[in-house]
Amino acid sequence: MDLVLVGEILSGLMFVGVIGFLMLGFPVAFTLAGTSLLFGLAGLWLGVFDPSNLSALAGRYTGYMTNEVLVAVPLFIFMGVMLERSNIAEQLLTTMGKLFGNIRGGLGVSVVVVGALLAASTGVVGATVVTMGLISLPAMLRAGYDPKLACGTICASGTLGQIIPPSTVLIFMGDMIAGMHQQAQMSLGNFAPSAVSVGDLFAGAFIPGLLLVVIYIGYILAKAVIDPKSCPATPVPAEERKDLPREVVVALIPPLLLIVAVLGSILGGIATPTEASSVGAVGSALLAALRGRMNREILVHTVRSTAKITSMIFVILFGASVFSVVFRQMGGDDLVHEFLSGIPGGALGAMIAVMLVMFVLGFILDTFEIIFIVLPITAPTLLVLGVDPVWLGVMIGVNLQTSFLTPPFGFALFYLRGVAPANVTTGMIYKGAVPFVILQILAIAVLFVFPGLVTWLPDLLY
Repeated sequence: MDLVLVGEILSGLMFVGVIGFLMLGFPVAFTLAGTSLLFGLAGLWLGVFDPSNLSALAGRYTGYMTNEVLVAVPLFIFMGVMLERSNIAEQLLTTMGKLFGNIRGGLGVSVVVVGALLAASTGVVGATVVTMGLISLPAMLRAGYDPKLACGTICASGTLGQIIPPSTVLIFMGDMIAGMHQQAQMSLGNFAPSAVSVGDLFAGAFIPGLLLVVIYIGYILAKAVIDPKSCPATPVPAEERKDLPREVVVALIPPLLLIVAVLGSILGGIATPTEASSVGAVGSALLAALRGRMNREILVHTVRSTAKITSMIFVILFGASVFSVVFRQMGGDDLVHEFLSGIPGGALGAMIAVMLVMFVLGFILDTFEIIFIVLPITAPTLLVLGVDPVWLGVMIGVNLQTSFLTPPFGFALFYLRGVAPANVTTGMIYKGAVPFVILQILAIAVLFVFPGLVTWLPDLLY
């Protein structure tokens, strides 16, 4: 049998094997590296793999650790954990609930608004869903909200951190796509390609993130008109409304200023994401101190949580590097290129196929696992076919956000299940998520039809 064909078959089996082991519950990073090494040994025996290629891993790992862009990841995680511990989310939800309480669906609208604000200040999906589930779900149930609508609103709002900058997912994707775009352009004969940065992806994700917020709010307000009992008004007593303006200023202005300082400096070209992340980390600590929530215990907890989350992400990245080296050396890149190039519809057909694969994988794999495994083996072909790199990154982000919500395996649903009271059944959470999944798919369709919603702002700014 042709050795090239043997290598391609083996690389395809390796991809399936990794997915199978992950479904059995094995640790992600060790599954990626271990399975790849096993198939590498099989490839060595069959004459389709040269183990000397593994020597490239040392350079890759050193590159990750010295990459200035990736320094932003632990700093943004620190910012998010610190804001979570300083009770800013709780104060925001309480204040927004009072502000919108006099209209039907107002409490739901406040959850979406706070979800967007937390997304723009944390970028960590799990923490946002759990925080909002603990704080807002009991309040919504006490107000007489339909449990299904309450659960769906919380899960959807919590996943906004996936796409609204400064998403840690966008940081990794921006760094990966930048290198792939340069290689793709050089393979096409363009030896001076325009650079793609994390800032481009942040700018590209800004309008789609706002679009999702508007769609969620529109759905809740429509629900309030069609089915008023599902989301009743929660009027605030007159004596409490007297202090509401001051409460809004105290609760809303400080985090808004922090968001403007971080995102504004990035989008305005004043600072790189790494520089802005340091501003965010220091700013979140100052906000906690001003609220009297800064002490040794909170600082230690924040630093440990940051180290734990960052380590988890980078260990997965290291394991995915082993997978990438073995997969490519055995001809997996050629297999993927032939498959995607042969799909009817050209670049658009290939893009739809990749999006469908990522959506399905989102049921069983975490976002970082998907982008570290699938992006390196599919994005180069899509970029060669002419797909815009910024549009590609944002579309993947919105797509994976959708898979976070999709029953029965959506991660956001499991996060909420862990903190929801016993009288809220898993079935209610699933049913509540379905309308928001449909809204997400609608948003993806809009971005497919109107890619300028993604590319307009980066083109304008940069």
